[in-house]
Amino acid sequence: MTLNPLTREELLADDGDDASFLDYSSTVYMSPAKLTLQRIYSQATSGAQQKEGTKPIDPASASASKGKPRLLLMGQRRSGKSSISSVVFHKLPPNETLFLESTARIQKDSMASFMDYQVWDFPGQIDVFDNANFDLDAIFGGIGALIWVIDAQDDYLEAVSRLNATVLSLQRSYPNINIEVFIHKVDGLSDDYKLDIQRDITIRIQDELSDHGFENAPVTFHLTSIYNHSIFEAFSKVIQKLIPRLGTLESILTNLCRMCHFEKAYLFDVLSKIYIATDSSPADMASYEICSDYIDVIIDITEVYGTWQRSDESRKKLEGGPWSAKLEDQIGCPTAESCLVLHDGNKPIMLREVDRYLALVAIMRDGSYSKMPLVNMNVDAVVEGLKEFFTITKAKRPAS
Repeated sequence: MTLNPLTREELLADDGDDASFLDYSSTVYMSPAKLTLQRIYSQATSGAQQKEGTKPIDPASASASKGKPRLLLMGQRRSGKSSISSVVFHKLPPNETLFLESTARIQKDSMASFMDYQVWDFPGQIDVFDNANFDLDAIFGGIGALIWVIDAQDDYLEAVSRLNATVLSLQRSYPNINIEVFIHKVDGLSDDYKLDIQRDITIRIQDELSDHGFENAPVTFHLTSIYNHSIFEAFSKVIQKLIPRLGTLESILTNLCRMCHFEKAYLFDVLSKIYIATDSSPADMASYEICSDYIDVIIDITEVYGTWQRSDESRKKLEGGPWSAKLEDQIGCPTAESCLVLHDGNKPIMLREVDRYLALVAIMRDGSYSKMPLVNMNVDAVVEGLKEFFTITKAKRPAS
């Protein structure tokens, strides 16, 4: 298998601010004495971090990241922005987000994926529109989407008011920005109560925008929680809006399902388990959860039994006689491939690696495992088409 998870250094660029995450991960195995020293140090530096949180965006760092679409996480304090970022992009277990400290300054992460993008986590106490020191064009100029997080278990009237003010300010200068509202922490709430909260928030926002003459503002609402797959589903919808020619990807997967008699097919970003495309059949949360968990299993197995970096001496020995061929030419199937049969039904799940970042996962129908030669031929053709698709779209992306 070659579906190796990327190292942390590869995932985050040097300009990403990851200090708080590293501090947290380093305290997991600390002794009580070290934890006490860490607490004293955090208290001593908290005042300096609060002041640093109000500094404007550095123009040098903003220009360095120009050209990468950005996802901005905004909202009230303690609404769950840092928890969302840690669970989705850093694979932090949801139950460990309880120990995350409140964000004191803007956290910037550059994600190395099929589409290089950035995730900016804004502290809740910072209002970029009230502070003249912030360069709004540097923040919102190359933005992909603004994600506003609202705590559904708290009084959300102030959060809705701030969101309305933010949307009105953006519509005048940056009308093409996608506004994604995450109605968060809905776990534990009844289905009827969730819908009532979503309906109330939607009406309050749309009425306010309509009163100011913005009838069709690009605002979308999602019910999310880090304790289930709803947060990954919501981010999948956000990322799909940033992909050029998304309809082409959906057509490719739809044709694959028709030719191979698949029930459902997903194109996953392995790093975050966000699916960037699926076929045209109705979305099914259960099938997405199964495929998402399947990727976790494959990655865990690959970490133990996966490939490793060979030394130059080892490669020369293997590429020498009696084969006298490059190592890549000696491998029968260079892609990661696996198949799992569910116990509750004779439905195999197939995974095929597209490249280092993407994987094609499909749920097959009953009895389709006997047609694996035809399935493999069609999947190989689709994988080559997907590689060509992303090569063309990257080549046509305007240079910054």
